[in-house]
Amino acid sequence: MHIRLLPPIAAVWLLMLLPAVADAGDYVPDQVIVRYAEGTGGGVAAQVAQDAGTEPVAGLPGGSEQLQIEDGASVRQTIAELKKDPNVDYAVPNWRAHASAEAPNDPGAKLQWNLFGTYGINVIDAWTLAAGMGAPGGRGAVVAVLDSGVAYERRGRYRRAPDLRRRTFVHPWDFIQRDRHPNDVYGHGTHVAGTIAQTTNNGIGTAGIAYNAKIMPLRVLDSHGEGDSAAIARAIRYAVRYRADVINLSLEFPPEVRASEIPDVVSALHYANRRGVVVTAAAGNQTDIAVAYPARVSTVIAVAATTITGCQADYSNSGDDLDVAAPGGGADAPNTDSVWDAAHCTPDSPGKPIVQQTFTRNIQHFGLPRIYEGTSMASPHVAAIAALIIATKRLGPHPTPKAVEAHIKATARQTDRPDRYGAGLVDAAAALR
Repeated sequence: MHIRLLPPIAAVWLLMLLPAVADAGDYVPDQVIVRYAEGTGGGVAAQVAQDAGTEPVAGLPGGSEQLQIEDGASVRQTIAELKKDPNVDYAVPNWRAHASAEAPNDPGAKLQWNLFGTYGINVIDAWTLAAGMGAPGGRGAVVAVLDSGVAYERRGRYRRAPDLRRRTFVHPWDFIQRDRHPNDVYGHGTHVAGTIAQTTNNGIGTAGIAYNAKIMPLRVLDSHGEGDSAAIARAIRYAVRYRADVINLSLEFPPEVRASEIPDVVSALHYANRRGVVVTAAAGNQTDIAVAYPARVSTVIAVAATTITGCQADYSNSGDDLDVAAPGGGADAPNTDSVWDAAHCTPDSPGKPIVQQTFTRNIQHFGLPRIYEGTSMASPHVAAIAALIIATKRLGPHPTPKAVEAHIKATARQTDRPDRYGAGLVDAAAALR
């Protein structure tokens, strides 16, 4: 069954009907727009403006004029004064227009603080911007998800997740069973894929960040969530060969593993970088002071995890190799030794998970389990933002991985602890502005 995606839910609307009284924030506080009566000469118009305590700023195409209030009067007072003059046809505020932004109608969206909350990634404004740039929901981008597979097809005992469209998937491959059916039996990969591209505004499940991007499901983790370096290395090169724009690695090697012990993975990651593929990876969940591999590889965007309060998650790795932070859920780390952490952390709170549609009781039953938290959940947020940047051509038609990474970092919300948050908390909308 195909699920029809409704029209984009975040489009810019001009304010056509204006109330008689509005908040001062709805118009420019020290400007008015005036149109003089037909036949009013320039000298007379200048005198009218001066008498009202204003100065001309610029003419408008229809013949009206933008005035700056110079005498300290309010917009309403100035308009009332101008309207008394018989040489004035009309005087109005310089109204502001706003994006008509609402959360989508997916029932689980109310649980997605990671997308819509104060310390989420500001996704609604990002959707508006992406649509305006001709790539709604990241249409045109391809994200390879190297994970436990994805519930992407109906085949035998397997079912496709109801909130994932069949046409979302390209070039699937199972590097464990070595066939074309990387069906998930663990749930992790389906959850990660949902964060990136779950169908949005369809009244089902939850929302996805780059909801029109394609997912390349590549199974490298088994039914216990475990995989080996050989399969991961092969899958990275496969994703490059089949032209993925972004690769997400929500997986980590043990903390004692070094680059010299996974040379094939490191080599594949450098190959992906040379071929222009952005790679994001989980920083690790050992509460360690070093980022785990493969995120620690220099060409990979290493992603730490934050909580609903914008604090470092209590499990998230830290260190100088962190690049950015994104929502991963869970409880706050007990940090109070910085301005940011002292203002945001509440370690006694249980925190909130990251919610996406995936398995519940078994592989044939889907729901919104509230058990997922980790840097595995943080990484796909950044992968999806990279997909939006690439799809919208925000950095040009073929941005390098280095340029995409630098842009995501430059537009992140900064903190005073780069060892915990890297360049800061990612902001999808800021990355598209």
